[in-house]
Amino acid sequence: MLGAKLGRNFWLFAIGRFISQLGWAVQEVALPLYVLDKTHSGAMMSLFVLADVIPSLIFMPFAGVIGDRYNRKTLMVGLDLLRGVLLFGVITFDLLDIYELLAVQVVMAIMGTFFGAATGAMFPDLVEERELERANSVVSSFSIVARLVGPALGGVIYAIGGIRLALLINAVSFFGSGLFEAFIRYEWKTRQLESIRQVIEDIREGITFLRSSRYLMVLMSFALFMNALGQPFGMVLMPYAFREVLKFSSRQFGLLQSAFMGGMLLGNLLIAVKLKNPGRLFFKALAFNGAMMLVFIALISPYTNLSKWAAFFTLAGVAILWGASNAIINVPLNAKIQRAIPTELRGRVFSALALLINISAPVGLAVVGTLMKIFEAWEISLALWLLMSAVVAHYYFRHREVLLNGSTHI
Repeated sequence: MLGAKLGRNFWLFAIGRFISQLGWAVQEVALPLYVLDKTHSGAMMSLFVLADVIPSLIFMPFAGVIGDRYNRKTLMVGLDLLRGVLLFGVITFDLLDIYELLAVQVVMAIMGTFFGAATGAMFPDLVEERELERANSVVSSFSIVARLVGPALGGVIYAIGGIRLALLINAVSFFGSGLFEAFIRYEWKTRQLESIRQVIEDIREGITFLRSSRYLMVLMSFALFMNALGQPFGMVLMPYAFREVLKFSSRQFGLLQSAFMGGMLLGNLLIAVKLKNPGRLFFKALAFNGAMMLVFIALISPYTNLSKWAAFFTLAGVAILWGASNAIINVPLNAKIQRAIPTELRGRVFSALALLINISAPVGLAVVGTLMKIFEAWEISLALWLLMSAVVAHYYFRHREVLLNGSTHI
């Protein structure tokens, strides 16, 4: 029933993507462990993070141009195979010095950026337009499973065979992914680049289209505002509150993270199997999400005196519901954005959106990090809740039809 309408091309894409994500999740756990074992340096770990983030930001606009001009299937398969070859080379030639791996991290980040631009632009073409919500929910479900299983596998694999075995498994996963993707039927007319001027013109064309579409600007501005406010909450305030305010153990912390991911999986499965029009629940899911955030704020405030275990079990239930409502918000929003962009411009516009998100999130993180030296976690969380509520209220009263029904008349 699940795959009745999604089709062969979609399942080849989804399974290939799952295989590579699982391998990548193994490496994402093993590499930090290896770096810390070798250097015992948090600064070196930060350098590896920057080696992944900065090249992506630099190359993202160019990746969008390449993803729109060249055959997306060829790029997808070729970059998976190239990444597999690169990791095999690292193992074969023993390129396991810290600075050698740092250089490999940069190259992998660049290839991953071009891969992401091509696959992101190609994906909506693989399913019928009315099936986009369900297709996104299935792919997201696979990603969540990879993120749940991969880290556990990564820790075990690193303990058994060290960084070599982890890199080998990731290399094999890239080849396995490429094998599935090679059987996708996808036609795309290549338009060769003849000069750097064409790159600039293509980037400008994508930005012009984005700015000229009021419908798309509503969708993307909402996503940017909520991401800029939500990232600091999820990445900084929640972990800090769990460990420093509520004094949860590392095991409890991990279980709460898993509960949230389990909730997201549940939400995605509901969309894939049960909910025919999840977009109609958009603002209800946002309201529910806000209610869960208020419960969290109440639990970490000095005015609530629950025992540690009572707080833990309450937050575990909140995390599941929170994750499910997040899926019901994000999947329809992604599908609407995908529908709104013509396929010939999709790579450039998606890359522009990803670039804006990657720039806006660190700004929010920096602001919240500074405020945490002055205010309590619950106070900052409440301020973020008020800001997010104001954003939601604005879009509800001004652009409700766009976010509920996808109407272009705004």
